Amino acid sequence: MPMDDGAADRKPAGRESAPVSLWSMAVFALAPFPVAAAVYGYGPPSYAREAVTVLLTWSAVVLSFLAGVRWGLESGRRVPRRGRLAVSIGFALAAWVLLLVRWRFDLSWVLGAYLVVFMLQWLSDHAAPNTASRFPRLSTAVTSAACISLAIALDQSIRAGLKG
Repeated sequence: MPMDDGAADRKPAGRESAPVSLWSMAVFALAPFPVAAAVYGYGPPSYAREAVTVLLTWSAVVLSFLAGVRWGLESGRRVPRRGRLAVSIGFALAAWVLLLVRWRFDLSWVLGAYLVVFMLQWLSDHAAPNTASRFPRLSTAVTSAACISLAIALDQSIRAGLKG
């Protein structure tokens, strides 16, 4: 069976709407972001450590998932672009490295770094030329939910002056 040379590249971004089932799965998959951010920022102080651990771990998981989606779309091309594949892996690695080193830095820096990685991931998917963006609104919603939740936690972390 011949491989497609990037059929997703042919359709202009923003024209293909994600099915309702994908939106439903995304809502459930994104639930840990606002729940963890709310518990960390506004819940009982005794749950703050666990909540921020969930938030940071889920950030690493979702960034790895998004990197895997990018890898899969790029790998579907007749000639995958090595640079784009490397960038995909870079985002996943950055996410897990941040999780592993979080205890060495102030939590505010770690949360800010995750915000930056999410935004760079989104920009690489949407602003770079000739990217195979499937369901761009869905990936924007995923990134927005993550970034808003991380920003809420960042605000609370700055106010509290806590370490990872």
